[in-house]
Amino acid sequence: MASIRTIVKKLIPTHLFRAIEPYGHLVEAVIMNVRYGFPSRGMRVIGVTGTNGKTTTTLLIQKMMHESGIKTAVLSTVAYGVGGDIQPQIEHITTAQAGILQRRLRDFKRAGVEWVVVEASSHSLAQHRVWGLQFEIAVMTNITHEHLDYHGTFERYLFAKRRLFVTAGKYGSKFGVANADDPNYQRFIEATPRSTTYGIKHGDLRASKIRLAGDHSTFTATIGEEHYDVRINIPGDFNVSNSLAAVAVGRELGLTKTQIQKGIAALAGVEGRMTVINEGQKFKAIVDFAGTPDAFERLFHGLRPATKGKLVVVFGSPAQRDMLKRPIQGEIAGRNADALVITEEDDRDEDGNKIMSEIAAGAEKAGMKKDKNLFLVGNREEAIGFALTLAEHANDVVIILGKGHEKTIERADGVHPWSDIEVTKTALQELVKSKGKTH
Repeated sequence: MASIRTIVKKLIPTHLFRAIEPYGHLVEAVIMNVRYGFPSRGMRVIGVTGTNGKTTTTLLIQKMMHESGIKTAVLSTVAYGVGGDIQPQIEHITTAQAGILQRRLRDFKRAGVEWVVVEASSHSLAQHRVWGLQFEIAVMTNITHEHLDYHGTFERYLFAKRRLFVTAGKYGSKFGVANADDPNYQRFIEATPRSTTYGIKHGDLRASKIRLAGDHSTFTATIGEEHYDVRINIPGDFNVSNSLAAVAVGRELGLTKTQIQKGIAALAGVEGRMTVINEGQKFKAIVDFAGTPDAFERLFHGLRPATKGKLVVVFGSPAQRDMLKRPIQGEIAGRNADALVITEEDDRDEDGNKIMSEIAAGAEKAGMKKDKNLFLVGNREEAIGFALTLAEHANDVVIILGKGHEKTIERADGVHPWSDIEVTKTALQELVKSKGKTH
């Protein structure tokens, strides 16, 4: 059955729906705060926003605080919970709807939680779904091309993100942490009474002596006369940036150097974020959530030079989302991949062949040729299985992008159970069984 939101959206013009929708969410948020007794009051809240890196940064901060003895809860895209008892997030959404959000906050408060780390999406901020949360620390990871199908313009998207940092009203953030490698960082830190910046190239807190490995990274974080020797167990230089944000938060909280270093190193990984899958095959298989042009650029910047053999890439693009990014991502992947398999990714009620063709146009612009190194395979399970057969040597890498941790896939006939990780595991098991470890 269609939701009330879906029915209303079909009955009124899109521009009018977008104008009134936030107020419906605001009313719901107020009601749910009242219903659950304004549960965030009495707890201290850290908000993390940005286009990419929100989830990893959120979980790094929560893990660091928990390991330091602070009773800390987390609400993120992939998980929620208290301390070491973290449950997978089932909802296909970054920041839960007000009812779920406030109920979980109530449960956290009853459990004696002191701090909550919340991953705040642009939708939740624009729609007032996080109304009632008084953010004490606000973190911005980066702001790039995404969700323009909803926000309309990049400026509106940026404005929604910036709400987290705005000092006016009861949601005023007291301390801001922003990525100075992002050209928009100044607009965020100017909205908070106090702030610090971080970055690989710019910022108060900088990373140096970066060493990237297949399953982790190490570096030195420096601010003034302070130095931190950091290890993060998630590969990629973009995760160096995410861990810098965690260091900045740890310093603001007054954690010791040892607490910060051990806390970040304690996070073994994040589901669907550069998750390496090994079922006995010689080549490397990775599942990652990357789904924006900026995320693609960042990922391939580190992965392409580190891949000594063939790089095989699998991805699609969701329907009812930012359509302009499709050929852009196709071109980025086309420049970096040796073989590209385009497939479905939540096609919903849009023609999947049309989506794939739009992505393929970008890949062809980059010089790829259909049926030579560019393949369109509509069924995602078949696409993953096919892509794995293209890996021939130990130095080859197959990376499956877009869905990461998600547990469902949306098609024209509805929502189906799904996991890129489990599908990849099964396909690898079958491949190893049929061809042995030569694959």
